[in-house]
Amino acid sequence: MALNCGIIGLTNTGKTTIFNCMSNTKAQSSNYAFSATKSNIGIVDVPDPRLFRLDELVHSEKVVPASVEIVDVPGLAKGASEGEGVGNKFLADLQQTDALIHVLRCFDDENLAHIEGSVDPIRDLEIVDFELQVRDLDLVERKILRLEKLTKSGDKNAKRGIEALTKYKNHLENFGNARSTPIADGDETYIQDMQLLTNKTVMYVCNVDDASAIDGNAYVKSVVDHLGENEKVIIIAGELEAEISELEDENDRSEYLSDAGLKEPGVNRLIRAAYDALNLQSFFTAGPKEIRAWTIKKGMKAPEASGVIHSDLERGFIRAEVIKYDDYIKYGSEPAVKDAGKFHVEGKNYIVEDGDVMHIRFNV
Repeated sequence: MALNCGIIGLTNTGKTTIFNCMSNTKAQSSNYAFSATKSNIGIVDVPDPRLFRLDELVHSEKVVPASVEIVDVPGLAKGASEGEGVGNKFLADLQQTDALIHVLRCFDDENLAHIEGSVDPIRDLEIVDFELQVRDLDLVERKILRLEKLTKSGDKNAKRGIEALTKYKNHLENFGNARSTPIADGDETYIQDMQLLTNKTVMYVCNVDDASAIDGNAYVKSVVDHLGENEKVIIIAGELEAEISELEDENDRSEYLSDAGLKEPGVNRLIRAAYDALNLQSFFTAGPKEIRAWTIKKGMKAPEASGVIHSDLERGFIRAEVIKYDDYIKYGSEPAVKDAGKFHVEGKNYIVEDGDVMHIRFNV
């Protein structure tokens, strides 16, 4: 399974700059509002040093990290739901994503005009939330109308669906997000097919100036105070990290980061936050041809995790041969792990753990 995130925010917040920091695909950014005419799609490698530690022992032909697909839609504007700007045309591109990255402008720049005339990340956040709420409300109302037609034929489940959807409708009409709607157990099943934007997991990125890259600034503090401790807020100096991402030599990147007082790129923290927020983890396969990281949901059993590699492995699963990552590093090779009694043979009920190095035995 691949992690898929969408980037949202008002125009001229630095969304595309953040996208370029993360993605192997570079998109054109501009100082002009509504200059973008299409969504940008890029692939981001998930930073995981464990892969390269394993490669030092296995000496594989190639190392393949897990990846994240990033969708950067054109910037939104107040009134997008009524046709203002261009971003509203591309909200459908976000429907397929697992999570949203909401970029908030937390920097001053007299050369980059703010579409609302001043920098105020809380106001910007509320504008974008409202536009997403309007879109979701339209989808909910349409489904209620469809279910009302079914109730006329005596469909009891349709009546139950209308009751559940009405809760979401009322909450959205009161400027709430679908994910915070007070619902009863089972109500959420009636929106699962709708991919509501305000029901998605959200990570907030405060895009700051270079000087605020480490500790943030007053704008960032206002965002943290507004959202509370339960929300993911990440500080990234977009322009600074864009310059770092342009450097091809890894030593140059490390030196640049060190000079800026950073231990790692902020986008690395963002990707890890996305993994954590979506309850994801990685397991590894390691051999002479390749070492690869695979993304799975926490709690997946071995056959289901095997299916992420190929459906045949899940269908014909026999057993999983498992080495814990720490044991592989400690003992240095598969034979040494076996000699130490740390080699595990697991069946269909084994729950895969983060960092497991697995070899799947199957027959189809």
